[in-house]
Amino acid sequence: MVTFYGKYPVRIDDKGRLVLPAAIRKDMPSGGDMRFVIKKSIYDRCLEMYTFEEWTRQTEKIKEDLDFFNPDHVTFWREFMRDVDIVEPDPKLGRISICRELLDAIGITKEVVFFGVGFKLEVWAKAEFESSRITNDSFISIARSLSRK
Repeated sequence: MVTFYGKYPVRIDDKGRLVLPAAIRKDMPSGGDMRFVIKKSIYDRCLEMYTFEEWTRQTEKIKEDLDFFNPDHVTFWREFMRDVDIVEPDPKLGRISICRELLDAIGITKEVVFFGVGFKLEVWAKAEFESSRITNDSFISIARSLSRK
């Protein structure tokens, strides 16, 4: 299992490609599956980027909680799977091409931030990432609410 940490600013090139930072590429298993699954986040204006292995693990967990004879569950699953993009870095430079529809959905034009949050990477427009930071008081409030469980 691959774990991602850190913040990596990059720029999108004229052909709409992003270079996957070397620090991220080195964490990938050599000779292993280099594919990533990318989709829009449900809650934030960013993309979520999973290794193919992690995507399979996450979607299997979600499917276990769904009843595909329930129309709401079917609708949820269809929306959840909508606009999923599978990318593989080019072996020489590590460039990836994310479909323009997904990039436009989160407002990416030139400056991008890859942000490692453990089991996945988040892909943000730089300005959106910077404005997503919450106050320390909000963070403490959330931490307290989680500690009650």
